[in-house]
Amino acid sequence: MDLRESIANQTNVSLSVAKHLFSKESDNNIVFSPLSLQVVLSIIASGSEGPTQQQLFNFLQSKSTDHLNYFASQLVSVILSDASPAGGPLLSFVDGVWVDQTLSLQPSFQQIVSTHFKAALSSVDFQNKAVEVTNEVNSWAEKETNGLIKELLPLGSVNNATRLIFANALYFKGAWNDKFDASKRKTTSFTF
Repeated sequence: MDLRESIANQTNVSLSVAKHLFSKESDNNIVFSPLSLQVVLSIIASGSEGPTQQQLFNFLQSKSTDHLNYFASQLVSVILSDASPAGGPLLSFVDGVWVDQTLSLQPSFQQIVSTHFKAALSSVDFQNKAVEVTNEVNSWAEKETNGLIKELLPLGSVNNATRLIFANALYFKGAWNDKFDASKRKTTSFTF
């Protein structure tokens, strides 16, 4: 598998998504993580089959699950390596999958999620404990983002009809080499 080709394909997918997002007439700022999208969709593709999986392969410009898993494991190993110099930028990247306890997952999928994607995988009771699952996911996000994301899932967004949650938390802290001119900055509200 050619890593350069995979990176080029991921870049093409990212640019396609960005083009779609920015094509909407809007004065709003847009922030998205192409890497997060790639990894979460790769996890979903790894657990899919048939036409759904093929559509994900086409969108992600990938040939197979093995190809996606290899690329993801390379990305995750680079991102999770602690190679930043002391005082340098801090990057934390985590994924999680919460699955209703009534669903059985193939052992091969469980292994892919934990090995290639280094993602948390939990079997939960959406039927009777939707609020508790919401709190669990929110606690996970808060912990993994050093307290910056406290409410990934609003209360009521998870209910007894929920079967799967795929989540990604990306935390970055760094200093600019060239700081913004303070006279050109303005304060406005930011929502996501």
